[in-house]
This record gives sequence, C-alpha cells and structure tokens, in this order.
Amino acid sequence: MPAQTKKAPQKLKIFELDPSLQAYEGDINDRVRRYKAKKKELLGKGQTLSDFASGYLYYGLHKVKGGWVYREWAPAAKEMHLIGDFNGWDRTAHPMTPVGNGNWEVEIKGANTIEHLSRYKVAVTHQDGVTEDRIPLYARYVKQDKETNGFNAVVWSPRKTFTWTDEKFRPAKNIPPIIYESHVGMATEKERVGTYLEFMTDILPRIKADGYNTVQLMAIMEHPYYASFGYQVSNFFAASSWYGTPDELKALINEAHRLGLTVLLDLVHSHAVKNTAEGINCFDGTVYQFFHAGGKGDHPAWGSKCFDYSRTGVLHFLLSNVKFWMDEYHFDGFRFDGVTSMLYHDHGLGTAFSSNAQYFSMNTDVDAVTYLMLASDLIHSYKKGAVAIAEDMSAMPGMCLPIKDGGIGFDYRLSMGLPDFFIKTIKEKQDGHWEISKMYWELIARRNQEKVIGYAESHDQALVGDKTIMFRLADKEMYTGMDRASQNMIVDRAVALHKMIRLVTIGAGGEGYLNFMGNEFGHPEWIDFPREGNGWSFKYARRQWSLADNGFLRYELLGNFDKAMIQLVKDYNVMGSGMANCLRQHERDQLLAFERGGCIFLFNFHPTNSQPGMFVNAPEHGDYKVILSSDDKQFGGFERIDKDIVYHTWSHDAQLGDGFAIYLPARTAVVLQKVERIKAEKPAAKKTAKKAEKTETSEEK
Repeated sequence: MPAQTKKAPQKLKIFELDPSLQAYEGDINDRVRRYKAKKKELLGKGQTLSDFASGYLYYGLHKVKGGWVYREWAPAAKEMHLIGDFNGWDRTAHPMTPVGNGNWEVEIKGANTIEHLSRYKVAVTHQDGVTEDRIPLYARYVKQDKETNGFNAVVWSPRKTFTWTDEKFRPAKNIPPIIYESHVGMATEKERVGTYLEFMTDILPRIKADGYNTVQLMAIMEHPYYASFGYQVSNFFAASSWYGTPDELKALINEAHRLGLTVLLDLVHSHAVKNTAEGINCFDGTVYQFFHAGGKGDHPAWGSKCFDYSRTGVLHFLLSNVKFWMDEYHFDGFRFDGVTSMLYHDHGLGTAFSSNAQYFSMNTDVDAVTYLMLASDLIHSYKKGAVAIAEDMSAMPGMCLPIKDGGIGFDYRLSMGLPDFFIKTIKEKQDGHWEISKMYWELIARRNQEKVIGYAESHDQALVGDKTIMFRLADKEMYTGMDRASQNMIVDRAVALHKMIRLVTIGAGGEGYLNFMGNEFGHPEWIDFPREGNGWSFKYARRQWSLADNGFLRYELLGNFDKAMIQLVKDYNVMGSGMANCLRQHERDQLLAFERGGCIFLFNFHPTNSQPGMFVNAPEHGDYKVILSSDDKQFGGFERIDKDIVYHTWSHDAQLGDGFAIYLPARTAVVLQKVERIKAEKPAAKKTAKKAEKTETSEEK
C-alpha cells in the first residue's frame, strides 16, 4: 500500500477575508490553538463551558435543607470565619473548614438561623496573622450602612421568590440592535438616585415608543462610589443596591422582555476597584489571587486593578460571572467594557493601531484574548440569540468573527472613531469646511464581515469636561433659544446639524446603532455625578424628560426626528443590508449621497449653499419619492421639501449614468425610495405630524 500523505490543515476564513493577515498566520493560528487548549484544560470529561462556569451555584451563601452553607475560594487564607447579624458578629462562632483546592466551607444549622435582609461578612485571616472583615466574593446583595457608610453583604432570601413570565421571549434573531444606552440612577428627573421600578414604569415605555429594540443597562454591577458611572466594580455578583433590590431589577428585565426589548448588561471584566474593604482586591491576603502582582496589576489611567487572565481561578470567577447574569437575571447579552485595555499590556494607551503589526506583538495579552474567546463561546452556547459587543477602539482583527474562522467570537464592536470624528470636526472646523470624504470613511471603516455598532455620541461624550453634540452646536443658546415660538439662527443651525449627524450615522455607520438616553432629543448640558467638587449635587446627574414632553420646546422636534429615522431604518432593513454604496461626495459643496437598503440618503452639509438641481445617481431605474426629510416642520425644519414630487430617473451622461435631479436646501438631509417599495406611513407617525402641525398653527395665531 502506498503511504498516505498527511492532509494539510484547512486555512482559517479570516485570511480569505483579509489577505493582509497572512503575514501573521502563526499568531492567529496560535490564538485558536490557545483557546482550544485552555478549554480542554478547564473542562472535565463530558463537561461544557456552562458546567464549568457555575461557581455562583457552589460558592457564596446558600439555603439548603436544614440550614445554610457558605463556601469561599481563598487559596492563601490562613483562617476564615463567617460573621454577621445571625451570630452577633462573633468572630469565633462559625469557623470555616478548608475542603481542598483553596476552598473553605461552613454549615449553619437551622433554616431560620439566618434571616432575610440580615447583614453578614467573612473574617479572613492572612498568613501574616492579620484579620480583615471582607464582603464575600459571590455576595448577591450589598448595601451601604447609613450609620457607618461602610458596605455589608445582605442576605437576599425572601419567602416568595420572584416569578418570571418571560419564558416565550427570545432576543430578535438577525435584526440589527438599536440600542438605548441607559443609566437607571440618572433616568429620573428628580435630583436623586432613580430606581429600578421607576425605570421600569417610566422609561421602558419611552424606549419602546421611540422604536429602540435593545436596552443597555450601565452601572448594574455593584460599585461603592456612585460617581464612578459603575466602572469601578467592587462586587461582581451583586446587582447594585443604589437603585433597589435584586427582585426589582428582575421585574425591570421581565417587563422589558414583555415589551419585546432585548436587555444587555454593561459588563466590566477589564479591571476592578482597588478597594479592599468593599472589593475583591487582596481577598485572601495576596494581590495575585485575582490580579497581576507588582506594577502590571495597576491600571495607570484608571487607578484600578488588572486581572491576571492566565489563572484558572480567575477564569472560573469571570466566566461564572458571565453565566450568572444570564441565568439569574435573564440578561440577553453584554457590552464588554474596556476591551482594548484587556487586549494589550500597555492597555492601548497612546497607540494609534495604524498597522497589523501592532495587534500581534509582545504587547498583546494573549491570555486576555483567550478569555474573551471563552466568554464569547459561553455566551452564545448558553443562550440562543445572545449578543456580545466589544468596546474595542483598536479594531483587533477577528474581534467580530466566529472562533472557527479565526476570530474572537463577538457579534459587534463599538465604532469608537465616529463620535471622535464628529466632536473634533465640530470643535475645529468651520461650517462649510467639513471633510466629507473623511466623514464617509469613518462611517464605513470596518473590517470585512465584522459588524460594528455605529453611534454619534454615547455617555462618554456627555460627561463633564466634554460636551454632547447638541451642547457643542448650540452652547448657551440652549438655555434661551429652544422655544418653538421664537427664532434663533444658532439654534436653527444646531437643530439641523444634530439631525443630519444622527441620520448619517444610522444610515451608514454600522450594522447596529446606539444612543445614550436623552441625547435623542438633544438633552442639554453634561453629566456630572454628585461629588465633593460640586457639593454632592444631583442637578446634572438626571434626565429632564419634561423638556421633550411639554410641547413648547424644540427638544420634542428632535425627538420626533429620532423616532422617524429609526422607523425608516427598520422598515427598509437599512442596517442589515450590507455596506453603504457611495453615490456622490463633494468637498466644496459639502455633499454626500449613498444608497443602502434600497434607500437613497442625500446630505447637504453646506451652511448657505442650497442645491437647486442636484443630480444623484440612482441604483435602479424607476420613480422615487422622498420618504424622510430633516426639513419637515414636525422635525424643526422649514418645510422646503415637497414630498409629493415623483423623481423619474433619466440618463444624464455616459459617465454618471441614470439618476434624477433634486432640490436640496442647505443643512438638509432627505431619504428617497422607489415608489413601489414605499411602506405605508405608520399611524403613530401621522399622529406626530398632525400634532406638530397643530402646534405650529396655534403658534402662528
């Protein structure tokens, strides 16, 4: 018999999608090899990742038959004692026993020994004999003591367990996520911390009515400093008590699912608060239980601790945390915070990522890459239709490709360059001199078949020290010029450009879209959480919904436009229709035209020059009509676009091909569609238009 030749391994699809990565074939193959090897190392025979990621079912405080059991992972601890209200905080009454592999355990007899809402901690004695009272690693409810301002774990064991009614809900499959980025605490108009239940009753209906299909909840993982925006996490398994109880968060998510809304958690696994009294740092007496030792374990920009993703115990803790939020709270996926910081030893600080070499070097934390692959695998295998979004400004190759293709397995990456472009342009470029070609490049800049979430601004641009787009455009005129009964040139400009920027973003900027709550109607000013520097004021840590609801201000008109553009992209599946196809760019005239989803998007960013007969290429021969105009009165415009006109395509010349000529006023955007494809106008849209018309008429009188 002739000797059989060994079959060459099949090349990963990532190289087909981007041939320039061939030079780094070894690195990408090693990425996949490391993931497979680590998964094999972690799992026992017949085990799945879901089986492995079940630490929260074993560790922590659990009610069992005849009493309670508490388990903890603290491999370097010398002694441990469970303390709390149940034993009068006696530091010797309930010693824990080591049971192997760094685990400790104690049983408490009597079902009623530990009561619902009672406080507890664990006293950890380190190898040097020092004892510290710590919040258990898997504590599910942590509250601040009003008398001491310190934090305690609190038993959450109500007699009546929460009843879910969302068993029929499934995250929308193959439908672009239109995300409403939300902070529960600042979602109230009152100058205080808002609650889960207020968000459920007051905000969820707004989100649904505005057309968003996904809610992203920020600052849910417990954090001791409210002003940290939730990014200095102390207790990874505790739903933040700033806004209410665990069951109240469940009620919020249950109601969101009833409304058909997908719910994402802003997951912070990139770092942890350095506090020891409230957090997990030095829990067993060593910094390396969870974090890198020495300077590598300290984030130079955030003042926090950096996880060591090479350690099995860390992977178990973090992967269990991923599964916990999906299992216990029914979250439908995650927006992973600070992914760039995880991927690189220098946290990506000051790196432009202008060449592929910067992704595959000694600077890359390959253990973090492996963790992210395991996390994405777990998310998608545990919950059908679950969504994983990476906050990665570096655009790591393969971040949003399947693992089998050589990718890391996330579904989307946040397109972080786009908001930076808009802010920089507004700050540095005078109207009429915007770089249209660069704008379009930022809109479409993404790796082949890797999906991104486009956004013009998020919470990052709204924080104190920065400004939202509307605040940059209108500045102080927001305080006096937003009255619909008055005219103000600065506000006219701001309103027009605000609409155009958001429409161009949702039209071409991604396969999904994100908006931070309130920005859809141009919420004024910045976000400044209560802190010592502002006298602990809540004035700027809330949302003034009444500005858009009172009927007198232009904020409502911006909100109307947001609803209309969202309805349009949903009606024509714009974001699910591949990349935009550029039809025209003109720097001097400040013009941009592109086609996507069969819709023709036209933009005239020039401050003064209207286009009396702008010729536009059409992707197909036929008749077209305007289906959306930023110049409609109901959107704060001047009604210069006649939406009844039918535009017939004709052959302009051999170079330009078929198209039509259209009048396009300065600072105006329109969207056209073939007549036979135009959807019937929604009743809600008609109602909004009639309301605006009625308001305009009463103002004229």
